Amino acid sequence: MSLQSPSRLLELAGQSLLRSQSLTIFTLDELPREVFPLMFTEAFSMRYYEALKLMVQSWPFLRLPLGSLMKTPHLETLRAVLKGLDTLLGQKVRPRRWKLQVLDLRDTDENFWTIWSGARALSCSPEAVSKRQTVEDCPRTGERQPLKVFIDVCLKDSTLDECLSYLCGWVHYRRGLVHLCCSKVRNYSMPTSSFRNLLERIDLDSIQELEVRRKCSLNQTGKFAPYLSRMSNLHKLFLAFGYDRELYVSGLQQFIPDLDSPFLCLSYPQMLYIRKVSNIKEHLEHLLRCLKNPLRAFIFCHAYLADRDMECLSQYPSLSQLKELHLIHILMWTTNLEPLGALLEKVAATLEILTLKDCHIQDSQLRVLLPALSHCSQLTTFYFGGNDTSTDALKDLLRHTGGLSKLGLELYSAPLESLDHRGHVNWEILAPIRAELMQTLREVRQPKRIFFGPIPCPSCGSWPSEKVDFHLCS
Repeated sequence: MSLQSPSRLLELAGQSLLRSQSLTIFTLDELPREVFPLMFTEAFSMRYYEALKLMVQSWPFLRLPLGSLMKTPHLETLRAVLKGLDTLLGQKVRPRRWKLQVLDLRDTDENFWTIWSGARALSCSPEAVSKRQTVEDCPRTGERQPLKVFIDVCLKDSTLDECLSYLCGWVHYRRGLVHLCCSKVRNYSMPTSSFRNLLERIDLDSIQELEVRRKCSLNQTGKFAPYLSRMSNLHKLFLAFGYDRELYVSGLQQFIPDLDSPFLCLSYPQMLYIRKVSNIKEHLEHLLRCLKNPLRAFIFCHAYLADRDMECLSQYPSLSQLKELHLIHILMWTTNLEPLGALLEKVAATLEILTLKDCHIQDSQLRVLLPALSHCSQLTTFYFGGNDTSTDALKDLLRHTGGLSKLGLELYSAPLESLDHRGHVNWEILAPIRAELMQTLREVRQPKRIFFGPIPCPSCGSWPSEKVDFHLCS
């Protein structure tokens, strides 16, 4: 007769209890915890819903990673587990055996079931799993804590699927006892009113990434803006309104295209990116007010900034510690740039990268910015291409950069005197003008990498990323 290992005997005993349907809460209290994952997996695969309900009531671990077992949502399984939790939540005194603090419905932790099934018993002990579960997701022990239910929400239809609908209804009637936590929320189809109702069910502090892509106006989307101010841990926000109109806030995402790309090369603790949002002027002030923490980077592209919008930029604390400011394809020729100068003055001690690209800034407007620009002592990169400035105005600009010793890369537009009637650069005219500009600059400091005119250079194909002291082609 062959001898069975103790773990195998436990597994067989658990299977026998399940199949005989003689499992009770009292029987479970007497079982060692090592048998629970094996029995739970068996009950799940055989659809023993009553057994699932009982096992949840005696679950001996801090966390139940149900999502990684289900893979795809299964209503009857979810209903059985939640009914088991209902029995516990209704008791004033928790059972001695119950330790469950987190029900995780995300498909994120296959290791738990693999380890306890014995498949990885040699490489990782169950004790390691028990210790790992006490970190991050699990709240403090001692006082009675609300049960946390973790999910990731991805809404591809206009209504909730049956599992999420059931879960939200269950959470709604157990306020104070259960917190619905979602680190990632994505809405591709749900109407704004329904989406707001869903946000009312979620613990907003748990949301770290929010993405909304819907064909709607900012007026509609702005109705859930008050929820943003309550998302204290939000570090990534993406809003897309219809075709090619986007607003983006990021703390983790990385993009690596060039300056003409829809996204800039940025990876920061916090970044706000707005592109082609035509009626942003109605919402920019409210948006900046909602942002509680200082931004590290602000990017505004392909839009129009009215005077009131410019005033907003200099008024709110969220823009007071910028390291990067990018204004790209913004029509400014009629805009009062004094508030922009005030913003530059405010961030002079922190600003490292400044981009004013294709803004059609004119001489008189540029001169308004020069005093503040000269104080930006940390500036390493200055991009000033695509503007309508004369040679004299550019010389004045270069003189004001004399104290900016950290400038390592500078890009300036060709002066108006070097353009033909179609707005194209006349290289024969530009060459001596650039020589004059370089002489003016070298009177106040020695440049490192500097470009005058369009990039890449149509003559040699050079980009500003290449290490050239002074770029001059004919």
